Amino acid sequence: MAPSATTIPEEQNVLGEEIDNVRVITLNRPRQLNAISPDLVYLLAEYLEKWEKDEKAELIIFKGAGRAFCAGGDLRVFYNGRKIKDSCLEVVYRFYWLCHHISTYKKTQVALVNGISMGGGAALMIPLKFSVVTEKTVFATPEASFGFHTDCGFSYYHSRLPGSLGEYLALTGGRLNGMELIAAGLATHFVTSEKIVELEKRLISLNSGDENAVRSVIEEFSSEVKLDEDSILNKKSIIDECFSKDSVEEIIKSLEAESSKEGNGWIGPGLKGMKRSSPTALKIALRSVREGRNQSLTECLKKEFILTINILRTTISEDMYEGIRALTVDKDNAPKWDPPSLDKVDDEKLDLIFKPFDKELELQIPESVENRWDGKYENSAYAVPNRATPTSA
Repeated sequence: MAPSATTIPEEQNVLGEEIDNVRVITLNRPRQLNAISPDLVYLLAEYLEKWEKDEKAELIIFKGAGRAFCAGGDLRVFYNGRKIKDSCLEVVYRFYWLCHHISTYKKTQVALVNGISMGGGAALMIPLKFSVVTEKTVFATPEASFGFHTDCGFSYYHSRLPGSLGEYLALTGGRLNGMELIAAGLATHFVTSEKIVELEKRLISLNSGDENAVRSVIEEFSSEVKLDEDSILNKKSIIDECFSKDSVEEIIKSLEAESSKEGNGWIGPGLKGMKRSSPTALKIALRSVREGRNQSLTECLKKEFILTINILRTTISEDMYEGIRALTVDKDNAPKWDPPSLDKVDDEKLDLIFKPFDKELELQIPESVENRWDGKYENSAYAVPNRATPTSA
């Protein structure tokens, strides 16, 4: 007998399928690269809450329609709400709550990431027990480039990457491909894109959330990870040397010195990107990731929620709105940052946007968190020389 399925109408931003003991979530804004919108957040939360309580639901599969998994937040939502105080507060609160919920979800989850996965969108992939990537996967956290900050749990995830890779990703917006995500420990399995549809079918036919059974099926389709010779992950010593400096100014100075040496042409694009990014956002990102090393995921999410709300409220700067204007509205790619340079960013003002809210206004999520990240990142290939095999979940 063919499996019964209930499919939500295609015009919705999120499609939900119920197939025996399997539930399939499809992010369904392909023309917007499945960017996170208020409707997408509400529907995704609704499905996950419903299925967590459903005894029949055992396995949850996430995927994206079109050529993206999820390209992050819909920046125009923030820009259009800029003149209405706290107009985006509810959706921000819901998405941060959702980030926590996904990381502590009681059912087995698999992300099939066959395309772009950036910023907050990657928060729907990184915390899952099984995150499958392909040669089409592109990951980045480019928030500083448009005046925002490393959000949705990434001050936690980046801070737990080996060496100073987290600072590099947060400050430069550098991209990682599928194999690099595996080697860094940010994903669990690499499967070629031509096999991804068949893998999904096999997982559905498995009809079980048993972790060992799910892992076994995914491993049948998985390929060995071999980093390209010019992979950024093979630049570990220079990344660690430069991005371990105390300040953004010192990091840039160190990069400039290294970029003049033979064979270090790869530094140029990242350095250029940092110099074009919001000075305020760069300082926020560095501080947030560094603080994250001594914070739990819950603490990081609460801190990032504070940062997000204060940035939306332009507590110390309007750089985010200016960055979005330059990137997606006028598309002149010529943002006018205020202040315009790192030396003019007031550290005392930075303290203002990191200042905790009153208890009743903070993000209400439990303090204790169990997630696949605890104690796992040390096993990444990036942390162990001459090793490039997929990490275990």
